[in-house]
Amino acid sequence: MKKTPSLSKFRRIVVKVGSSLLVDQTAGVIKRDWLNALADDLADLHRREADVLVVSSGSIALGRTVLKLPRGPLKLEDSQAAAAVGQIALARTWAEVLGDRQITAGQILVTFTDTEERRRYLNARETIGRLLDMRAVPVINENDTVATNEIRYGDNDRLGARVATMASADLLILLSDIDGLYTAPPHLDPEAKLLPVVQRITPEIEAMAGGAASEFSRGGMFTKIEAAKIATTGGAHMVIADGRVMNPIRRIADRKPCTWFLSPSTPMTARKKWIAGSLEPRGTVHLDEGAAKALTQGKSLLPAGVTRVEGLFARGDCVIIRDQRGAELGRGLIGYDADQAAQIVGRNSRDIESVLGAPGRAEMIHRDDMALAGE
Repeated sequence: MKKTPSLSKFRRIVVKVGSSLLVDQTAGVIKRDWLNALADDLADLHRREADVLVVSSGSIALGRTVLKLPRGPLKLEDSQAAAAVGQIALARTWAEVLGDRQITAGQILVTFTDTEERRRYLNARETIGRLLDMRAVPVINENDTVATNEIRYGDNDRLGARVATMASADLLILLSDIDGLYTAPPHLDPEAKLLPVVQRITPEIEAMAGGAASEFSRGGMFTKIEAAKIATTGGAHMVIADGRVMNPIRRIADRKPCTWFLSPSTPMTARKKWIAGSLEPRGTVHLDEGAAKALTQGKSLLPAGVTRVEGLFARGDCVIIRDQRGAELGRGLIGYDADQAAQIVGRNSRDIESVLGAPGRAEMIHRDDMALAGE
């Protein structure tokens, strides 16, 4: 059995918090003592210079109490109304509890298309990255006020995994009402054993999944396995741990019982593999000799080094990068629409605003959005 990783080695960590952990299911209010203990854990990660992101459920559970909606499943329009009320309370709670520890919180509401459509994906990724650069903690939730049954994540386990991939996180922590993956549902089989490490998700691992245990939660072990597939494919390790206890992240650091799902790659190598092999190119950018050399030295592609562009592409689309002889150097996600890119070809980045009439990104293709041949 492979040894479990040390929590201290991870630099960008997404923590998913479910409604049943955060909200008292009877009173419909925040569990303040538990949340304060979790916030202490998050502050510990933040203090050691790790980037921290929180994916938090709870808006519907809070809003239904304020609106006095009945227990049990809600109609879609009632869920949306509850979310609209509950999101205000949820955002205020996170801002207060993190602010008490001198940490700034930033709220981001996402829908399914924000991580599936590349332009919106790029916008969300850049917002998250900028918040992390400023040492803020993004608090992310599905935008239940507009999401429909047909176009939603359905649970925040999968949302957490999508966010981890989008943010190039190297660890996703799913705090749950169980301490990990068992060989069988432990409430049905007293002989079930906890698996401390899952090196690869096999059909046998998938068969161990059970159903959701709480009416306040849309997730279950099945969705956690699905989240593990997304996260590990994106280069992030994932851990399922018991969130019902005080200081649950500290318990992971102390190697208390939990289940680790290991990724065979890093976020950067997984992202480059995705860019290089999974996306259909929509255009081509041609470089001069200086720009081609700069890319091999780990630089981003600036407009000044581009000689021409071809194709009908939109911002966030994959394009082929070619040198002055026409040889393919690699592929990347371009930061401009085709018409804008054509206007700034060969221009200095400081001229972008005057050419386009609005501020733009200095890079035509950022180094993190590029996969060069041989990488």
